[in-house]
Amino acid sequence: MARSKRGSYTVGLERRERILEAASERFSSSGYSRTSLAEIARDVGITTPGLTHHFPTKQHLLLAIAERRFDISQSIADAATGELDGTRTLRLLLSLSGLFASQPGLIELFVLISAEAADPSNPAHALFQERYTRISHEIAEFFMAEVHSGALREDLDYRALARECIAVSDGLQLQFVLSEGTLDLVGQSRAYLERLAPSILREPPEQVSLA
Repeated sequence: MARSKRGSYTVGLERRERILEAASERFSSSGYSRTSLAEIARDVGITTPGLTHHFPTKQHLLLAIAERRFDISQSIADAATGELDGTRTLRLLLSLSGLFASQPGLIELFVLISAEAADPSNPAHALFQERYTRISHEIAEFFMAEVHSGALREDLDYRALARECIAVSDGLQLQFVLSEGTLDLVGQSRAYLERLAPSILREPPEQVSLA
């Protein structure tokens, strides 16, 4: 019986991931408002009731996609390596911009649900509140590791700097959507981070390149 339950649980997780993949593709290609649950169910090869067993509404799907994007970003941050030379955190932030730029359809979805998260009654509010608190803390900790290594200045508020970096990233993603994908998201992110670097490095060189 236990083995059967584990098998059923695994099948359920796999189906959930297939639904999220199909929903992400549909939302990205056709648009969130123009996509129906029935279309996503057909893409996965299940019935609409089979889909709503996992995700009762499109909003539940959108929220799960946003959470998945947070999780992927977290896994990249957790796997970050490199010398604590004062640019490791900046390079991590730039790599995340590259990840976002490689999934332009998901940027639009993320901007959409970010706006909804401003409403305290929206289910996305708690998710974004918790994740943004955690992300800003973790970015600050990345910076502090480089402070302790002697590469970054000690007299800066790195929690505030982490929030600034997040604000720039989110703002550029909004502008990417408004420009209909013509904004160079990675290039703009790199330019900002390279301008930031000399102001936080303990011994800044004449020019910082994150290329």
